[in-house]
Amino acid sequence: MKYTLNTSNTKTQGTVMTALTRLVPLMRGEGRSIAIAFAAILVSSASTLLAPYIIGHTIDTFIVRKDFHGVLVWSGMLLVVYLFGLASSYIQTITMGSVGRRVLFNLRNTLFTKLQELPIAFFNQNKAGDLISRINNDTDKLNQFFAQALMQFLGNAFLIVGAGIFLLVLNFKLGLVSLAPALGVLLVTLVLGGWVRRKNLASLQSTGSLSGEVQESLENFKVIVAFNRVDYFRKKFDDVNQKNYVASVSAGIANNIFTPVYGLAYNLAQLAVLAYGIYLISVGGTTIGLLIGFLLYVTNFYNPLRQLASVWSSWQLALAGLDRISEVLQLESDMPRMVEGAAQMHGKVDAVLEFANVGFTYPEGKEVLRDSSFTLMPGKTYALVGPTGGGKTTNASLMARLFDPTQGAVYLNGKNIQSYEPEVRAEKIGFILQEPFLFSGTVRDNIVYGNKKYHDYTGDKLRALLEDKGLSELLARFEGGLETKVATSGDSISLGQKQLIAFMRAALREPDLLILDEATANIDTVTEQMLEDILQKFPPSITKVIIAHRLNTIAAADEIFFVNGGEVTPAGSMEHAVEMLLHGKRKS
Repeated sequence: MKYTLNTSNTKTQGTVMTALTRLVPLMRGEGRSIAIAFAAILVSSASTLLAPYIIGHTIDTFIVRKDFHGVLVWSGMLLVVYLFGLASSYIQTITMGSVGRRVLFNLRNTLFTKLQELPIAFFNQNKAGDLISRINNDTDKLNQFFAQALMQFLGNAFLIVGAGIFLLVLNFKLGLVSLAPALGVLLVTLVLGGWVRRKNLASLQSTGSLSGEVQESLENFKVIVAFNRVDYFRKKFDDVNQKNYVASVSAGIANNIFTPVYGLAYNLAQLAVLAYGIYLISVGGTTIGLLIGFLLYVTNFYNPLRQLASVWSSWQLALAGLDRISEVLQLESDMPRMVEGAAQMHGKVDAVLEFANVGFTYPEGKEVLRDSSFTLMPGKTYALVGPTGGGKTTNASLMARLFDPTQGAVYLNGKNIQSYEPEVRAEKIGFILQEPFLFSGTVRDNIVYGNKKYHDYTGDKLRALLEDKGLSELLARFEGGLETKVATSGDSISLGQKQLIAFMRAALREPDLLILDEATANIDTVTEQMLEDILQKFPPSITKVIIAHRLNTIAAADEIFFVNGGEVTPAGSMEHAVEMLLHGKRKS
């Protein structure tokens, strides 16, 4: 199955209503907070809409007649209205800020949980930097929308509708004159809205590509320096940085394109209202106070409209981010935790592992294994040999269910491996990779990782356990013992030491099947011999599968398989295995 995420196509998904239905689930559980914020917006909008009426009424009723007592009373009322608006604005800002943070927290958890459910093939097909950008950058765009733009959008919408109603009620003809420029603004917004969203999506995607390039360069910096190819990676970075710059500039232009148009509409409306209003005053059709109030309502109509320009940009940016997030959330793994019906499929009950007519093809279409059948018996040691790229590691990955076969079945202890819960399967199968993955922390943290049996052991108790299992010599290779610091980047410990930690981690589990994929490739011969001695002391029930290029590593194997050309063939004796390696031929 292909899991390649979209990093270049700028198509957007659905209409505004479709986008709203995708945003609503993100606010689940926030009903009370949103209701409070909504009520605060209504109060704030009402106070803003009442103010022009109070001002106009005060001018026509009290100022014209020089009734200063009335002016003071109504000015006090205006102050109370403004204070209510101030308090409600604070309530709305604080409430929605909290909602935005909670949405961000839950969305990142959901996104990260989804990534953990996806198979290894997904991570092989997508850059880590782009995934990081989706978790950090794209989710933050949604947070900004919920925390700021959403309530600002609703508040401005209330103001626009309310001000429009007041304009038409106070003087219908003058109201129509003042609203005419808004029709042109609406048309421009509808025409350019999709274009703005596409520009924002392109900008987010280019940011993801830039993050991916930075992450790849930093991960491989030693190789870059060793081969003196800084110029090559600088050129690659310059290319993606240039694309990001162009996309960001385009998005910036798109996000600000409405502001001047809205400003022009406001100025035209004011001029039209002022000209027509003065004419109405001259013929007795209106009053000075009403015209001043009318001009304030025009301001209350067009100022929110201008603010909607930036809110609209935030909305488009949030939707672009949601597109990229939804692309991950909508993925379904082709490797479910347990496959329905797999429990009814049974293999040989006396075998630890069995391949029954197994075939495997990568998503790109490369066939690595076809119609392969063999069994691994308890307590025996098996070796997989073959040329580089022949499929040894793929076979080991199928044994540990890092991949599922595209045909046939793999049986573990007589049961289809797909019928096991991941926790149970991990207890039964140990896997030591050529390049082991460790976590930041200490040696102790890493060797008990995922092992509930020893997770709560004290340092002394854990050291005694390692001594009992013959692993104390490996621990002695670390200057700080169990408390030696381990960092995922840098050179806090050597690659060989990382391999020793992975070996101790697997050994403590005492699995039914232990797979060693070039587990001794990065350690010296003395330590390698030490590991082989420890392997000999393992419980006799443990089955071992060894993948190695060093012939001395596989010399003690009970059975050797030659892996090449999509087939797994018994190699017979050590001598015959060497001959097959030298000539790259299958046993006839």
